[in-house]
Amino acid sequence: MESWRLVWRDGFVPVLPTAGLEALRDALRSDDPRLTQGSTTTPPPLMCVQDWPVEAACALGFCGWQGEGLEAVGEVEEFFARVCFEADQKLGEPAACRWFLNWFDDTPRDEMRRELLAEVERALAERLPIERVAPEAETIREKNNAAA
Repeated sequence: MESWRLVWRDGFVPVLPTAGLEALRDALRSDDPRLTQGSTTTPPPLMCVQDWPVEAACALGFCGWQGEGLEAVGEVEEFFARVCFEADQKLGEPAACRWFLNWFDDTPRDEMRRELLAEVERALAERLPIERVAPEAETIREKNNAAA
């Protein structure tokens, strides 16, 4: 298994909130331009903009921003630092998170979206009941039952 995938599965997935993974899944599916590569947040996490609203974020930052309702650059940067620290702790290796972060930043966008979407959907399938993972299927069943 690739190093980035191992870090994602064993380091990040256990510490990311379900709502964050759902938000990331939706962003990957729709190619949301607010999901950025090469930076934690836009604007960048500088002291002078800590209170500014986030306009875009990396995969991890996106989970905190859109999934947890964090709004300010400083809040998202703090979330990012915390989940990186917790992932490193779970993996028992300082800076292990870099394997995922470097892959995310350096992989061509279409390839990154395709591969990370599969990983996010896998994580959600292991975590959620089928009804929450595929609400469209439930809606179709309800319509078919109503028509019968």
